[in-house]
Amino acid sequence: ADPVFTYTESFYGQPFIWCMLHNFGGNNGFFGTVESINSGPFKAQNFPNSTLVGIGMTPEGIEQNPVIYELMSELAWRKEPVNLAKWVSLYAVRRYGGMHDSLTAAWKLLFSSVYNCTVPHYVNHNHSPLVRRPSFRLRTDLWYDPADLFEAWKLFMEAAPSFMSKETFQYDLVDVTRQVLQVLTASFYQDIADAFGNKKMAELLTAGGVLVYDLFPELDRLLSSNQNFLLGTWLERAQSKALNEKEAQLYDMNARNQITLWGPSGEILDYANKEWGGLIEDYYAQRWGLFVQTLVECLDHGLPFNQSSFNQAVFQIEKGFIYNGRKYPTKPQGDTYEIAYRIFLKYYPQAMKRLLQTVKGSPSSAFP
Repeated sequence: ADPVFTYTESFYGQPFIWCMLHNFGGNNGFFGTVESINSGPFKAQNFPNSTLVGIGMTPEGIEQNPVIYELMSELAWRKEPVNLAKWVSLYAVRRYGGMHDSLTAAWKLLFSSVYNCTVPHYVNHNHSPLVRRPSFRLRTDLWYDPADLFEAWKLFMEAAPSFMSKETFQYDLVDVTRQVLQVLTASFYQDIADAFGNKKMAELLTAGGVLVYDLFPELDRLLSSNQNFLLGTWLERAQSKALNEKEAQLYDMNARNQITLWGPSGEILDYANKEWGGLIEDYYAQRWGLFVQTLVECLDHGLPFNQSSFNQAVFQIEKGFIYNGRKYPTKPQGDTYEIAYRIFLKYYPQAMKRLLQTVKGSPSSAFP
């Protein structure tokens, strides 16, 4: 995000490694700075009196955005930047073992938008309302046009019948659909905030109801259908290191705490947020359900929303998840394609409608 060699005279002669710090907290969520990654190491190499000795990566989590790590790894063997358009076209072939025009087009769209953040000093840490404790102060800004993401989603769905036998494609179909629902969550959040601010109960119930009782359950089902997005796997791995039952309970609690409160009282709340099957249903959806319920009660009784009171109430849900002792599946459940296709039929038309409203300049029920 902020190379230091340029204003330290190549670290004043000390040898250094140009590193990509792509992810904080191991969050799910599309992000990349492909133009910067593609040019950065070579700028460092060609800098006056450069003391560059290598290229590396310093992520806090790696099990997300595989395309970025693929690109970065390859650059270590290159003498100059790659042709990004050509590279991403070939990536689609390498990743799925076959050509498909829709997938080539989809990856080109993703590479030029969500994977090409050009906002100066932007730090990738997922701040989507989906994975944040509800309030009226959540960030909804995007560095890319969601229209590109939705079009890529459509292209993925077109190719799906031919590629569902490929594990890499299954992963990417889940990941693209997850990203779309993350963006739509921010949109429904805006609807909820607008409805409450304008004291419109029907609109509040509609937006809140769709989010809590349909979008989140569908997302949970989708994530639960792929082995790479399971809360149960994370918890099982933690417990497997224990020597006895008491230790297993401690490791389970710590594994839950690390991805939610990160501390007894939420000292670094949601820092290591994840979008996993089981976690959506029992943690994020529960918080949003309480938020919508609280807003409905406030409107019903003509009361203002009190964030402090809500924080105390929602903390009980958050803490409750850490100690609920529930066992979560460690094997995928459900048919990924069927679930993704159902979500697409329901939410793609909504996404297009919201984009149209944005173009027409209607801020409510449009994208923030």
